[in-house]
Amino acid sequence: MPTRRATLPRSALPLAAALLLLPLTACGSENDKGTANPKPTRKPAAAENPRPGDKKVTLSWKGEKRVYTVHAPPGYTPSEKLPLVVALHPYPADGKEMAAISGLNSKADEEDFLVAYPDGLNQGFNAFICCGSEDDIGFIRTLVKRLTGTWNADPARVYATGISNGGDMSYKLAVELPDTFAAIAPVSGGYLGTDAEKDSYMPKTPVSVITFIGGLDEHYAGMDAGVNSWQKRLSCKQGKPQRLRNEIRKTTADCRDGSRVVVYRLPEMGHSWPNGAGGSMSDPKAGVNATDLIWEFFKSHPKKAS
Repeated sequence: MPTRRATLPRSALPLAAALLLLPLTACGSENDKGTANPKPTRKPAAAENPRPGDKKVTLSWKGEKRVYTVHAPPGYTPSEKLPLVVALHPYPADGKEMAAISGLNSKADEEDFLVAYPDGLNQGFNAFICCGSEDDIGFIRTLVKRLTGTWNADPARVYATGISNGGDMSYKLAVELPDTFAAIAPVSGGYLGTDAEKDSYMPKTPVSVITFIGGLDEHYAGMDAGVNSWQKRLSCKQGKPQRLRNEIRKTTADCRDGSRVVVYRLPEMGHSWPNGAGGSMSDPKAGVNATDLIWEFFKSHPKKAS
């Protein structure tokens, strides 16, 4: 920004002229007329400063300002490697809404892990059938690198979950960043759309999956077909379905690459998060607690050593 030039009163001009003849002894740079100007100083950027609680972080990615919030549990110090859960919001929403729906902050405080809530541009992520055209894969890859670096998250225990558009995005992350994520947990999200219809579009390294789909969800058929395609492509062998209360059906399949796929089909649930912490997409009567089940699944599925 240009600076405004000061104007001296006429009576001060002789004194000013005399001063110009004196040796320049003060530190500073000279402008094109030979007068000394103090060198402007730039305030240093604030350090990321990993600490317990919530920390909003911004980074520039592909010319856009991208934002995510990190939640660290009480007693967190960067000297200890903690698991990391990347939690992806629905459309239209943001990371704050995802935290409210899932209740992952309370679970992180109880179980001692980090949670990162990225904000999608224009409140959405570039997943399979919605919402946007940004390079969210690159953004989330960069986010994870910063968290495994600056925050010292454990690279062997990085996970992704999300609901709706965020659930779709977690499947996309598993396929396109398989070396990053050990397991994913799509909630009311699907492995669907043009990319997912290609037989070659699947993880190249093991990524385990736990997912929840509602029988009253208008997208149920697509989500159900998608997870079945996932299991077929990975040569997963499914055991006998378990019948839980309220006619909830749980299936478990072990796949050729060593990954596992667990599916909860909830006949009375719509497009929701089962027994979430709050918000319009939480269903307190779904019959299971998705947040508890997701964390137990993640705990037992670290990245397999290559």
